[in-house]
Amino acid sequence: MQDKLKVAIIQSNLVWEDPKENRKNFSEKIETISDSVDIMVLPEMFTTGFTMNVSLVAETMDGKTVVWMKKTASETNAAIMGSLIVSENNKFYNRLLFVEPSGAVTHYDKRHTFTLAGEGKVFVSGSEKIIIDYKGWKICPLICYDLRFPVWARNAENYDALIYVANWPKPRILAWDTLLKARAIENMSYCVGVNRVGEDKDHNEYCGHSAVYDVLGNNITPIKPNKEHIEIVDLDKNHINFYRNKLRFLDDMDMFTV
Repeated sequence: MQDKLKVAIIQSNLVWEDPKENRKNFSEKIETISDSVDIMVLPEMFTTGFTMNVSLVAETMDGKTVVWMKKTASETNAAIMGSLIVSENNKFYNRLLFVEPSGAVTHYDKRHTFTLAGEGKVFVSGSEKIIIDYKGWKICPLICYDLRFPVWARNAENYDALIYVANWPKPRILAWDTLLKARAIENMSYCVGVNRVGEDKDHNEYCGHSAVYDVLGNNITPIKPNKEHIEIVDLDKNHINFYRNKLRFLDDMDMFTV
């Protein structure tokens, strides 16, 4: 078990519906990371942008992006995670993949599809909450719109970190900032949010605001908005244990069945 977990947040623009170009761009960004890190976090739908044109860009679990993620994880000796459009059994999923250096793959399918954009008409909603055990850390991966639903994120599993990957648009960025902070405070865990920047084909603008909040809700990442940026952050298990043992707020939480 590691007391500290070094996380690289990759806040990036995305090329619309072009997986090959996006893989190339992220490869170039990852090559600039000189520090040894444990996890690299990419945005939601990092190969395409937030498109509903699934028949054009969907991939399988043995497709080029999964191969690329395995190769990248192996070469950097770091886990890599982000979501992409996956086709499986004639259905489409907004699927987050967590790929370890060993080649092991864990996936989470987005529970809350974004009704406002018609995501639920195209993608099948996930039904299972996933907790990843990596280097002695328990990580709960979630996707974008999931952030608005605190019951789904409730820390019944005693996880150490929530990680959200997103395409969260600029007009509602206050909600992103506020809810990331709230999820950290109410769950007494680190909360990591990785959002994209730039503009998509539908002229939706994204301004980043990627961040990491500690268990008290402090933003420990001075990431500039509106710019591509890589930030490396140390998560500290001692910080979690100290405040959980001192304050014991999780002992009094309500339990829910979803």
